[in-house]
Amino acid sequence: MRLSWNEVRARAATFADEWRNAVRETSETQSFYNAFFRVFGVERRSVARYEEHVARLDDSSGFIDLFRPGVLIVEQKSAGRDLKKANFPTSILIFPDKL
Repeated sequence: MRLSWNEVRARAATFADEWRNAVRETSETQSFYNAFFRVFGVERRSVARYEEHVARLDDSSGFIDLFRPGVLIVEQKSAGRDLKKANFPTSILIFPDKL
């Protein structure tokens, strides 16, 4: 369903209001992104995956919080956490068939 710009704006304002005090990544991530994609009239499962397993450049492995092949990689941290510790630039090995 295609939404009007006014509907997206109204949904975005509601979303921002509902989530303004969220601070814990582990307990809120999936609910947050499901609600975020609904702002645009999209079901998250149809466009992105949670906890995508990836191989790191240092031969270890890890998970990307939210992944949409060829479009979006999200690494989320709880409020107050040091974003430099995400080690994001060196955290993944890009697989051509995934991007």
